[in-house]
Amino acid sequence: MMNLIVFLLVVWLVFAVLGFVIKGLFWLAVIGIILFLVTAAFGWVKRKTAK
Repeated sequence: MMNLIVFLLVVWLVFAVLGFVIKGLFWLAVIGIILFLVTAAFGWVKRKTAK
């Protein structure tokens, strides 16, 4: 499960960087950042409850 979360974090980070690099895809950066934060929070909560 943690491998999937790390993979998703990397994918969202790539989307965010691409959105900032390509000016016309600013919306992609916003979505990438939002999804990165949601996935990170989900992973943090899952890790806390697993202990």
